[in-house]
Amino acid sequence: MTSTTRVPATEITGVYGTLLKTMARKMVGKVPDSAGVMWNHRTIFMDMMKFGRKVEKWDRLDPNLASFASMAAAATIGCDACLDLHYFMAHNHGLDETKAREVPRWRESEVFTPLERRVMEYTVAMCQTPPAVTDAMSAALLDDLGAAGLIELTARVGAMNMAARSNIALGIHSEEFAAACGLPPLADPSAVVRSPA
Repeated sequence: MTSTTRVPATEITGVYGTLLKTMARKMVGKVPDSAGVMWNHRTIFMDMMKFGRKVEKWDRLDPNLASFASMAAAATIGCDACLDLHYFMAHNHGLDETKAREVPRWRESEVFTPLERRVMEYTVAMCQTPPAVTDAMSAALLDDLGAAGLIELTARVGAMNMAARSNIALGIHSEEFAAACGLPPLADPSAVVRSPA
């Protein structure tokens, strides 16, 4: 980890700890340092993991749209750990990693379709305090995705808010999973070159 967390990590032990470490190594190649932080309250950690696995099984939203929404939420909230992990997962799940790389600068990037932009616009609006979702945004996505798709999008963004805000509050940062598997760095939104007016 690049900095210390606000809650010290504890040793991951026991039968469930062994299972957790095995699953983590299978999913991301190592046991994340953040797992030791969350292991301080095993029940919450295990419940959050179970919920996360259930979220990954939802299937009414195109997987690329789901990935872009999760990444856009993480970027909006400022959770580098979530953004890195979801970029890594996009690669591992065979999703469009060229577009995933561009999510932090989705407004300026030319790679996204109008639907993908509407999904990320809705996501960003949901992440504001207070939420800034409009009737027009919802109506457009209802037409695009159907009721089940819009509900899934909303629930996925809500789940990412829980994870991202928890990570930030606990001082959990990126562990560079995407870089470890050779992915190019995520696009930097501040690196946008604007033409003179």
